[in-house]
Amino acid sequence: MAKKYDFLFKLLLIGDSGVGKTCLIIRFAEDNFNSTYISTIGIDFKVKTIDVEGKKVKLQVWDTAGQERFKTITTAYYRGAMGIILVYDITDEKSYENIQNWMKSIKENASAGVSRMLLANKCDIEAKRKVSKETGEKLAKDHGIRFFETSAKASINVDEVTCATP
Repeated sequence: MAKKYDFLFKLLLIGDSGVGKTCLIIRFAEDNFNSTYISTIGIDFKVKTIDVEGKKVKLQVWDTAGQERFKTITTAYYRGAMGIILVYDITDEKSYENIQNWMKSIKENASAGVSRMLLANKCDIEAKRKVSKETGEKLAKDHGIRFFETSAKASINVDEVTCATP
């Protein structure tokens, strides 16, 4: 059976538990949103084929568990990733502060030179914002990576992120 794509990219979403990684992946792959929160156990993935400049690109988007107890399982998946997307919740300052720990984890476990991107999720909940857009932009700039504010619920910038990946 012939493959139905020209390129395959493995992307990994990492970040604290509850920041919306699973919702972002479901919005991207299925254009759907479910507000029922079920914590990811270990790791899961979705696949979507997109067209980029006339080429079929198959994206495997891996969803990692954010809890510490799964860290040894999830870090094993860093090595083969072509892109790692770090996600925090704009309404949860701790999830933003922990991005530095996730950056360290990438440095320790991922291939050298892996592409990274920073997402500030849940930008539709402006009234509960704890982390400013400028703060997120500065962190991304300090690390030399791209930054997007997203909302899986309102479908804000989800497709833009996948088009901006390596």
